[in-house]
Amino acid sequence: MQRRAPLAVGTAALAVLAAGVPAAHGAPATATATGTLTSQDLATAGTGSPHYRIPALTRTTEGTLLAAYDARPTLADLPGNIGVVLRRSTDGGATWQAQQVVRKDAAPLGYGDPSLLVDRETGRVFLFYSATVNQGFFGSATGNDENDPDVQQTDYSYSDDDGATWKHERITAEIKDPVWAGMFAASGEGIQLRHGTHKGRLIQQYAVRRDGANYAVSVYSDDHGATWRAGTPVGPGGDENKTVELSDGRVMLNNRSAPYRTVAYSTDGGVTYTPFQQDTGLPDPGNNGSVTRFAPDVAATHPRASWLMFSNTATTGGRTHLTVRLSCDNGETWPMRRTVESGAAAYSTLTPLGDGTGANPGTGLLWERGGVDHITYSSFDLRWLGGVCAPVTVTPPASLPAGRTTAVTVRVVSQNDVPLPAGKVSLDLPDGWSAPETAVPALDPGQGANMKIPVTVPANATAGSVPATAAHEVRDSRHSYGDTAFTVTRP
Repeated sequence: MQRRAPLAVGTAALAVLAAGVPAAHGAPATATATGTLTSQDLATAGTGSPHYRIPALTRTTEGTLLAAYDARPTLADLPGNIGVVLRRSTDGGATWQAQQVVRKDAAPLGYGDPSLLVDRETGRVFLFYSATVNQGFFGSATGNDENDPDVQQTDYSYSDDDGATWKHERITAEIKDPVWAGMFAASGEGIQLRHGTHKGRLIQQYAVRRDGANYAVSVYSDDHGATWRAGTPVGPGGDENKTVELSDGRVMLNNRSAPYRTVAYSTDGGVTYTPFQQDTGLPDPGNNGSVTRFAPDVAATHPRASWLMFSNTATTGGRTHLTVRLSCDNGETWPMRRTVESGAAAYSTLTPLGDGTGANPGTGLLWERGGVDHITYSSFDLRWLGGVCAPVTVTPPASLPAGRTTAVTVRVVSQNDVPLPAGKVSLDLPDGWSAPETAVPALDPGQGANMKIPVTVPANATAGSVPATAAHEVRDSRHSYGDTAFTVTRP
């Protein structure tokens, strides 16, 4: 939000991102026998513009990658003389054309926070962003007068030639309830529903300010962008948010929130949502992230229909540890994860680089590296992710007394559609603690196993909550993970 101050061929094993940073412009690539992450900086602060921020990424119907972001005179958000710029790649992200200006005018006008959305039926590309004169999100007046300089405006540009040229539209009066104050498109990528009753619907997420609180809302079109409507806001507690179509026909909204992401669900194509609830499997410091369906077009019966990809800085503190996760069950669990950047990073957005099928499909990631020093494009294949569809659940006892050994139950459930080989599970514990690696039997699809692991707590351990992670490993070092917390007590 704007702020003032090797999956086995089939599905037996899943590959996830390996750590690495851009190969071009001073950042290295990572390539192993089991997968590849390659990266390059598309924009660097001080080159062409004092600052760049807020990545948006999509792949068009022609296979062209479009990467949009803000060119900023300062690091301040709108209002300010910000412009929206874009780079195109027609070779899958290997090379990128020169940066082009999509929208920029003389001060005090400003345009920022881009989000891309492709109509897969017509090929039209939409680029949503906020437009301001005097006021940004927190200072915006209520109302939807499209000529009021104190109202934050909702604009978009569209392209019918694969992102080469753009025309501009303003839809404030069409979508903004007059009682709302600030309203801006949540940056990254919107979606088009591919299945069900609302097939073809275009959905772009917004954050809105109402009665001094923040909400999330879907803006949607059922006529290829000829007209737009806003649904019912969900909140308070809304912020920059993304949606994804689930294999059961629901739409899941995933919202920026600390210390954990919050989610809501819609059964009417994004018009209304359930109240927010925390997803404690997705820690978040309050930072823009991304969620996308791994294989958007496959039928609900396909093994990968319920696979989701997610990215954010996976901490509850500062913006570090940019991490990519994969869920095999529509976001109920996130057993696979890998760190892209352990140092400073900020916003990120994901887009599929193909249809998500085959042995080793790829994903594109546009992110802010070095804090906000670079806009970096990375691509990775499934083998690089290196995980398995097997959620791990740790059931801690009521307490673990210091100086004693206590059995802890760890359960592994296979979500693969073919048998999962035997493996092992281990616990990542603080220094001085001990727990043996424990065998996990081979599992048939849908089968689970419980392992009892003796955990020894040192006598000098401090009472209180202690975080721990269980790692399940099968051959070829493919992993799935489950997080927990133990309560240490003194005898």
